[in-house]
Amino acid sequence: METGMIISLAAYFIVMLGIGLYAYKQSTSDVSGYMLGGRSLSPGVAALSAGASDMSGWILMGLPGAMFVTGFSSTWIALGLIIGAWLNYFLVAPRLRVYTEKANDSITIPDYFSNRFNDNSNLLRVVSAVVIIVFFTLYTSSGVVAGGKLFESSFGLSYEMGLYITTGVVVLYTLFGGFLAVSLTDFVQGCIMFIALILVPTVTYTLLEQPLTSTLNSINPQMLQWIGAGSLVSIISAMAWGLGYFGQPHIIVRFMSVRSVKDMPTARRIGMSWMIVAALGAVATGLCGAAYAYENGIVVDDPETIFLVLSELLFHPLIAGFLLAAILAAIMSTISSQLLVSSSSLTEDFYKTFIRRDATDKELVLVGRISVALVAICAIYLAYDRDSSILDLVSNAWAGFGAAFGPLVLFSLYWKRMNFEGALAGMVVGAVTVLVWFYAPIEVNGEHISKLIYGIVPGFILSSIAIVAVSLTTAAPSEKITLLFDDVEKSL
Repeated sequence: METGMIISLAAYFIVMLGIGLYAYKQSTSDVSGYMLGGRSLSPGVAALSAGASDMSGWILMGLPGAMFVTGFSSTWIALGLIIGAWLNYFLVAPRLRVYTEKANDSITIPDYFSNRFNDNSNLLRVVSAVVIIVFFTLYTSSGVVAGGKLFESSFGLSYEMGLYITTGVVVLYTLFGGFLAVSLTDFVQGCIMFIALILVPTVTYTLLEQPLTSTLNSINPQMLQWIGAGSLVSIISAMAWGLGYFGQPHIIVRFMSVRSVKDMPTARRIGMSWMIVAALGAVATGLCGAAYAYENGIVVDDPETIFLVLSELLFHPLIAGFLLAAILAAIMSTISSQLLVSSSSLTEDFYKTFIRRDATDKELVLVGRISVALVAICAIYLAYDRDSSILDLVSNAWAGFGAAFGPLVLFSLYWKRMNFEGALAGMVVGAVTVLVWFYAPIEVNGEHISKLIYGIVPGFILSSIAIVAVSLTTAAPSEKITLLFDDVEKSL
């Protein structure tokens, strides 16, 4: 590896660990500070933290890889995500910030569900925590896979060593710095990703010998088709990724941490500007990368590494090291967020609820740190499958959260008549539908149902129907719940 690349990456690792040390000294003395940063994030930090934790390794590897293979038909994924993210900021962010504080200062999503519906049985808390831990372990493994591929492809290390290095650094700063460390590192990582996703496609485009569309047509005329080899259903499936935003715990928890609901418009403007540039940059990287590789006879064995290939071929080692750091930033920002949310659920929703109700803050922070390490170990185990597709792993987990929590979050914030039974039914129906859709051996005309339409579509629809039907056919929510709803409405 070139000395310049080593210097850039070493500087990046030092900065990340330094932020973790700073956050350790600032905010980890109590459980609220460790899990939610004391609800004190500025809109800029919260917005870039949400964006960086959302746009994981798939924005620099998974999506460019899909564009590299299929062409314009994968652009619908980016468009759906942009629309979904904007709606998330507009519909969910302000209300969730107010509701979680008024609902007994809820600091986790399961905590919010439990307090929102006055669930004395803790059933909502447990089921939602199980959903979080199951899907986040799968989701986290996608980031670990991306790290393994990065170190194997660029640094000549073994895939397994890449898994350990990636996870090890993330665990260190998450373990000690908690939510503040995750948010501050996300901010820095978001800035790095922003620059990289402008620089790589721009330079690649300027080096093309022929017009981009001409070269893509020479590779395969199908790459210029917006619908691709499928149909209108394929467009719906791609854009349905946007539905997932409403139910992603590692993203919406950022809304809960903003210092004031008045900061939400600023956070939305910053977050959406960042995301639009990042998504377009990822799309352009895949398309321009495919054209450049074709024109120069470059064989790309794994399409999901096209960003890596371009970084090493086109840039000075110092800059290439910075660009590779951008991939690490994308990977680590999401892994750290997911580890912390999973840790929060294990700590607040299992340990404190069922094992030690009177646990001190110091004890809960310790349990949270142990939980971070345990989830990381499970993610590494799942990532040992070298052939895992980053985009496939992300799509399954994204659909699971979107269907299980998306309708539940939206209805809980806007529909006063929704009750505990409806919430539980919607969550279970959404999660089970996605699991069946992806993993049950069901085929239609010789093709697995997951290939026909993205699993979040039936999951989201059936979850919404379950919430409405069960809520209307069971007892109305208690006066305490409706008064809390009214209080939130007056505060907005």
